[in-house]
Amino acid sequence: MVGTRGSKLALAQTRIVLGMLEKAGGGYGFELVPIKTMGDAPPPGGLGAMDGKTAFTGEIEAQLADGKIDFAVHSMKDLPPAADDRLVVAATPQRGDARDALVTATGSRFADLKKGARVGTSSARRRAQLLAARKDIEVVELHGNVETRLRKLDTEMLDGIVLAAAGLERLGLGARATQLFGAEEMVPAPCQGILAVQARRDSSETLALLKMIDDSATRAASECERAFSEALGGDCDVPLGAFASGGSEGLTAVGVLAYPDGTRLARASATGSGARAGDLGRELAARVLASGGDDIMRRLAG
Repeated sequence: MVGTRGSKLALAQTRIVLGMLEKAGGGYGFELVPIKTMGDAPPPGGLGAMDGKTAFTGEIEAQLADGKIDFAVHSMKDLPPAADDRLVVAATPQRGDARDALVTATGSRFADLKKGARVGTSSARRRAQLLAARKDIEVVELHGNVETRLRKLDTEMLDGIVLAAAGLERLGLGARATQLFGAEEMVPAPCQGILAVQARRDSSETLALLKMIDDSATRAASECERAFSEALGGDCDVPLGAFASGGSEGLTAVGVLAYPDGTRLARASATGSGARAGDLGRELAARVLASGGDDIMRRLAG
């Protein structure tokens, strides 16, 4: 039995994982179990009124730890660093597209949008980097699932919206992307495009099954990016991004920390061994702080 959130994207991601397992072999059949999380039905105060670190994973992890499901599929960016000791990330399948995608109403690229263009996003990280690149645009708060955000592109008279490319592709909507931002243009969220397949630590048969779809390069990247975020105390309200590429032999990582209005942006890069990916992420965080990020953190705290 496989647990996941019940959104279209979460179900699509889980089916991708199950397809990988079926292709890898083993002869298992799988039952998909949608689980409603607190993040799917937030209280009146919104996500800010709850523990944002477990909003989309807490209920799923509880059922996994209690043996009600055999493993679970999460978006890695939703999974908190400190999970239940009984659980382990058993597999990180090959990463999807980590980039951010711009979808515009007219097919215009970001540089060609009119002055004063209204661009929608719910991400503090995207907001800061968009405004750092173009101070003449208006960034509009945009919430909801992928389909809802695409619909609001028209209903709320927006000139463009920014979404995760991997989410669009996994829903079969990749053709909607007008432009894909490279990491040199917009640093992605830590672990964007990475899936985490979680299992009980003592379930040797399940761990052996899931190991067949674990990708070492993706695991190294996720460890680096998560370490970077954790070192900076990152949550959804802190405008930071990190992206690591390479593999177990060597990683190149870039990180960014920004002030919400885009007026200050600290960026740094680092290279190191994939075998010490966590150390590389912490080194990258230190470099970002040294390049002006410490001042940004003080302003955010003040």
